[in-house]
Amino acid sequence: MAKVLIVEDDNVIADGMARHLSAAGFDPIVVGRGELGLARLRYEYPDVCVLDLMLPELDGWKLIETARAEGIGTPIVVVSARGTEHDRIHAIDIGADDYLVKPFSMRELVARVGAAARRGVRPAEEKRGDPIQIEELLIDPREVQAFVDGKSAGLTPTEFKLIYTLAMDRGRVVTRDELLQKVWGRRETHRDRTVDVFVRRLRQKIDTVSSQHSFIQTRFGVGYKLEPELKASADVPAT
Repeated sequence: MAKVLIVEDDNVIADGMARHLSAAGFDPIVVGRGELGLARLRYEYPDVCVLDLMLPELDGWKLIETARAEGIGTPIVVVSARGTEHDRIHAIDIGADDYLVKPFSMRELVARVGAAARRGVRPAEEKRGDPIQIEELLIDPREVQAFVDGKSAGLTPTEFKLIYTLAMDRGRVVTRDELLQKVWGRRETHRDRTVDVFVRRLRQKIDTVSSQHSFIQTRFGVGYKLEPELKASADVPAT
């Protein structure tokens, strides 16, 4: 029986989630404060955490960041009334695994929690490899950062993981579903734009500022590949 930690300060919502999860065969634990939720994550090792963002003492954003910084790999499903694209992407970027906007169907919550439980705890950080140099782009796993023409691209951890994943398959088109599984640990769903949003951000931070090449290429309807292509505006040496 999978243990589900619910961190939610609205008692009515928390009780409703607990009832539906219990009926579906989960073992729910409810806490109403962020600090207590973090403590439970640290010492009780739940299989999944269902997390509200607006909490007393310690908000959900900080809880996610702290848990991931400490190496806690419990899948986190955010449930929040904050439903903007920026909020959803930011939560995933700092370490959440899924995001549901209130009000939501309890059946959908149960399904999302079940999927998170099946994926299991995030694996421990893999050993860092050697830097990858592609033209004026340097991807350095030791720094968890990319550098363009010698300057830091200012990538977030998730943005770095995406560019590093593409670099490891350099020249091959990687499908959106593959990227979702490798970077976010989940399968592609209908109208899931997560990969496209992050690719757009990578292009702004890498392709737009690079002096000679664009690096992230699109195979429409399939996915993306990392391969340098000379910009039309780049200076070409005379022959």
